[in-house]
Amino acid sequence: MLEGMNRNFFRLLVMWAAALAAFLSGASAVEAQEDFEAKTFESKDGGKLLYREFASPGEDSETGVPLVIFFHGAGERGSDNTAQLKHSVGDIAAYLESSGQAGIVVAPQCPEGKQWVDTPWGDWSHTMPLDPSESMRLAIELIDSIVATRPVDPKRIYVTGLSMGGFATWDIVQRRPLFFAAAIPVCGGGDTAEARKLSGLPIWVTHGDRDTVVQTQRSRDMVAALREAGGRPIYTEFEDTGHNAWAPTYSNRAILDWLFSQSK
Repeated sequence: MLEGMNRNFFRLLVMWAAALAAFLSGASAVEAQEDFEAKTFESKDGGKLLYREFASPGEDSETGVPLVIFFHGAGERGSDNTAQLKHSVGDIAAYLESSGQAGIVVAPQCPEGKQWVDTPWGDWSHTMPLDPSESMRLAIELIDSIVATRPVDPKRIYVTGLSMGGFATWDIVQRRPLFFAAAIPVCGGGDTAEARKLSGLPIWVTHGDRDTVVQTQRSRDMVAALREAGGRPIYTEFEDTGHNAWAPTYSNRAILDWLFSQSK
């Protein structure tokens, strides 16, 4: 009976921690709206992509500063240029501020009805589309524009994203395996056949062990494929966690310390 009581207490503790994380995430989203400047990227072909940008103080035009690209999930799509700040991107900005680091964080918003990657999220596998989706194409153009016009250190460009944004993270590093210094795909999935391209890229993969929206196996399969290809990814699978692995990921200082320590 005592063992059962301990187990129930642990479950309650986990639920309380998840609720607290959700509350803090909401609080960080409100703060992020104040810290992230609303902007619009216009492509030469007339396409537009809304995005938010945060720049921490101390930019150095001689050495350049790290750039973080953050891809949001499906629930944050739209045209308000605000919803993409709902989950976790504020934690990255807060990390930079608290650690006194200069840096730029960019969070594009995928339009309603569109996807970063044109593939069903619930499938157990997918083949990377030959061409990027329209939203991903615009995101890539946006990134290139920022790198060309801002004091970005080309050796410290990072990408991360959650859920639909986790798919985006895998997709963009598979398309540009030598461009980024590190990646953190959260509860997403990639094309295991493309893993050989990423054997030299530092990657920290996270997923919840009870995720039923994006199957946990998607991350397990990518990690296995990377290791088979000679890569050395870090994998964290959070226990008793559903489709919200982003909360314990971006609130973990060790993970963000790792990210910003990577350089090509």
